Formats: sequence, C-alpha cells, structure tokens
Amino acid sequence: MTLTDPPTPAPRPGRVALYLQDAHPIREGMALACYAEERGFEAVWQAESRLVREATVPMAAYAAVTDRIRVGSGVVNNWTRNPALLASTFSTLDDLAPGRVVLGIGAWWDPLAAKVGIDRRRPLLAMRETVEAVRGLLADRRVTYHGSFVNLDGVELDYVHQPRRPKEVPIYVGATGMKMMELAGEIADGVVLNYLVSPDYDTEAIAHLTAGAARAGRSLDELDRPQLVVCSLDDDRAKALDAARLLVTQYLGQQPHIMAASGVPGELLAEIGRVLTWPATLEQVEAAASLVPDEVVELLTASGTAEDCRAKVAQYLEHGCTCPILYPLGGDVRAMIDALAPGAPR
Repeated sequence: MTLTDPPTPAPRPGRVALYLQDAHPIREGMALACYAEERGFEAVWQAESRLVREATVPMAAYAAVTDRIRVGSGVVNNWTRNPALLASTFSTLDDLAPGRVVLGIGAWWDPLAAKVGIDRRRPLLAMRETVEAVRGLLADRRVTYHGSFVNLDGVELDYVHQPRRPKEVPIYVGATGMKMMELAGEIADGVVLNYLVSPDYDTEAIAHLTAGAARAGRSLDELDRPQLVVCSLDDDRAKALDAARLLVTQYLGQQPHIMAASGVPGELLAEIGRVLTWPATLEQVEAAASLVPDEVVELLTASGTAEDCRAKVAQYLEHGCTCPILYPLGGDVRAMIDALAPGAPR
C-alpha cells in the first residue's frame, strides 16, 4: 500500500505547545488548555504512556472548551488499539474539532508492554503497517491490507449519518531510537521528539530523520519536529532543579540507553540501576535522586528561572526542534505558560 504524505506547513516563529500527563485533574487540564490558547500556544498534547490516564478522553475535553488550539496525543501506542479503532477514534475527535486533531503514535515500551501480554516484536514493521492503514482509513478510502501485523479486508470508516469526507488528522510518530527516527522521516507527517534528552541528542536524531525523509523523496523541512521538553520553572533556581530531579531520576533508571545517548555518565546510570527497580517506589526514586547532580538535571531539562528555561528551550530549537512541547513541573503552570508564551521576554 503506497500513500503520499501531504506537505507539512513551514515552521512558524514563536511556536510553543503544552504537554499534560496526569498530574492535574482533567477539569484543571481543560482550564490550562484554555489559558494556553489565550496566551498564543499552538497545541496541547496529552500523554498516554503509563497505565494511568488514556489520552483520547482528555483530548476530547480540551477540544470541547477551546476554539483554535490543536489537540494531540503524545503518544498513544500502536499495539493496544487496532488500526480501524485508531482511525475511528481520531475521526471522532476530528468531528469535535475539525482540522485541530493530531494523532501522535509511538511503539510503547517494556517492561510495561510485556507485563500486559504484548510482544513488541519487529516494532518498525508494526509501526509502518499501522501508519499506512490508519492514513488510508482517515483519507476515506476502503482499505485492504495484508501485512504481518495489520489485516484489513475491505474496511472503511462506515459513515451513515454524516457527510463522507477525508479527515485532516496528521500522523506524528513518537520516535526515540534512530531506526524509528528514520522510519518517521520516511512515512510520517511529523515526529514527536522525546523528552529528557540533551540538545546534542537532537543533532543525531535530525540526521536520521533527514535520511528517512530522503528515502521518500522529501526534505527535512517537510517534516514537523515538535519536542517534549521538561520545564521546571521557579524564581528559586535550586527549588526548580529539585522539582525536576525526581523525574530525571526515574527515567535514568527506566531508559538508561537513552540517557547514555544524551551523555549521562555510565557510572551514574549503573549506580541508579542498583537502587531502582520497575515499577519503582517513591522511596526508591527519592533515594536514587540524591545521586543525581544538578549538571545532569540541567543537561536533560529546561529547569531554573524563567531566563534559564527560555535559554534551554532555545538550545533545542537551535538543534532542530520546530516547536517545544512544554511539560510543566511545579505548582504554577500558568507562570510557566506566561514565561514561555509567544511574545514573552527573551
């Protein structure tokens, strides 16, 4: 099955987006989405990585109370919803907010996937098949697809009580490893670059995205590249770093290969690994956090004063990100939105 990706709009100056996980009640998230829209943010992305909050219900809530801001999944996985259900779900979201919905999709992670009975074998092929099939269904096509993971026999979105139309839902791949990065460059409308990586990691990622785009006869400029960025902002710089340290510590234990690729010393990763198990208890994370120096927190996050956070976000933009998706830590999310909004002091 061969489909042509639509062109990606050229990057606009001052782009910024908000990322929400499960730290806030959904109604509070709705209010934050409205505030971000008022302050000129272009999108709000809802996480779905752990077994805590699925993405599409809060996405619908954000879409229902806003008028302009885009609403994306950051990211759903391609294993627990089949392509027909994925297409139907995101078609439904587009009915609520036409032209504002983004399907961000990733390959999930172990050991969580294994613990719920999913064998993430051949993740690149599984992602390719899912993206191709979902794109065809959202384009209002009848899809027959016989792959290793996707099997559809004359399937279409079965509109009866609404006009048939292609749904303008771009598909962004949440990629971390470089092989998935190349696949995203080849088949996706955009890539969601991960958080808790260094700006130098982005340099390698952009090279692989460029190679993948070239395989499809595209240039890097045709591929949108928003990036999740952990942002811990406080007038007290030490307090901001401490607020980010626990999250950094958790990921040092869960994703050591990514942390190593970002320049985290192997000795520190080994120390953290001896303290943390999965799932880690709060006590284990707190104990391991005492091992993580400020320099590592600063390497992987935008943490500190407003000026510190803006400077670190600028580094990600200089290394190839097209739109920071800010993951707020700390209690005053509106202060972070104000500090990083388009037009805020630089």
